[in-house]
Amino acid sequence: MHELNKDMEVLTQAIIRYAVERVRMDPPTLDAARPESELQAMVGQTITQDGLGGLEALRLFTDVLAPACISVDHPRLLAFVPAAPTEAATLFDLVVGASSIFGGTWLEGAGGVYAENQALRWIADLAGFPAEAGGVFVSGGTAGNLSALTAARHDWRRLNEDKRQIRGLVISSRGAHASIAQATYVMDVDLIETGGHRLTGEDVAAVIANLAPEDRARLFAVACTAGTTNLGIIDDMTGIADVCEREDLWMHVDGAYGAAGLAAPSVRQDFNGIERADSFIVDPHKWLFAPFDCCALLYRDPATARRAHQQKGDYLEVLYDGVWNPSDYAHHLSRRARGLPLWFSLATHGTEAYTVAVEKTIDVAKKAATMIEQHPRLEMVVEQHLSICVFRRPGWSPEEYSAWSEKLMEDGLAFVTTTKHDGETVLRFCIVNPRTTVDDIRLILDTL
Repeated sequence: MHELNKDMEVLTQAIIRYAVERVRMDPPTLDAARPESELQAMVGQTITQDGLGGLEALRLFTDVLAPACISVDHPRLLAFVPAAPTEAATLFDLVVGASSIFGGTWLEGAGGVYAENQALRWIADLAGFPAEAGGVFVSGGTAGNLSALTAARHDWRRLNEDKRQIRGLVISSRGAHASIAQATYVMDVDLIETGGHRLTGEDVAAVIANLAPEDRARLFAVACTAGTTNLGIIDDMTGIADVCEREDLWMHVDGAYGAAGLAAPSVRQDFNGIERADSFIVDPHKWLFAPFDCCALLYRDPATARRAHQQKGDYLEVLYDGVWNPSDYAHHLSRRARGLPLWFSLATHGTEAYTVAVEKTIDVAKKAATMIEQHPRLEMVVEQHLSICVFRRPGWSPEEYSAWSEKLMEDGLAFVTTTKHDGETVLRFCIVNPRTTVDDIRLILDTL
């Protein structure tokens, strides 16, 4: 099966043809999930002793399995946080896979790591991080938050020998992404969630002031958010940085969704204070137009992360020569060079194109909010932030919202799901696709 023959050449051309056609679908079909029983009846067992053959396996994927996956790059998919990879980034993802690059070490992937580091430098510069800052691309925000907080705890214990056996404590907000709580669970540390939808320096200071001395001794980090997933709200990072510096705490910023707004001059000032963080993340596969899976994790002082994450072993000694090994900056060793599609798209289009694209989505979100406010049967729930609009249809029950959402999917029109705001079921748009137009928004709102 490792031999190159005529059958494999035919399969190669078929796969490339499908990939190019899929990338250039404008728009792609929305599609929808199907029950497992239906897929079982249509596909059956796909892995057999003798194999199905490449063309038949590809047919099953293109005809049955792919249509059972929602196209997250559809311009009217406004649920969760969608994706909108550029054609350049998606096509280069094929090259990354074909190149078989091990992206964990400089020894094996120097060229790829060099290019990834340039993309990371662009992001670091957007945030105002110092020249010595650096990091790594990991799979997603959950991995990024976990790795950053692990580095924070390691540094805290390294500097405080008497705290090596103490169970750590982190402060975050009620509006933080679930991955912060998950990270503290995996690390077996405690978490205090405080504040309202926006965490402020005053909130953090109040929590610290009310901690018992033994709990204050356990506190090592504050995890704030640059663009909450649900509402797009940016925490008071300047105020939080003041408290963290005064109290000698690690400041981590989860910007998985929202920190892409750093590229937009219209909202850049809202992120002031992020330049004082010890670490932060942003997911290019969300709002910086890269394919899954890609999260940029950056450290103000990468040496703190390397001390926490560098793996030791006799077979790894050849790697400890002072060069930049991406495996040293998160809880991984093996990794694909997942930052290369972003690098290629940036190198192809230039950074100004990214600014224009992010600004366009913000502008559409602002116009969507205006349309909602002018709609006779709708009202905004909170002020529009970044590229998110949260709104309600007064009088509707959760069941009515769900029925409406399901009808949109059945009609192939759009994918918009509900969320909760202070316990109330409401609707939410998250616009990260530059191909989403005001007409798309109007089409959806007209169904309400």
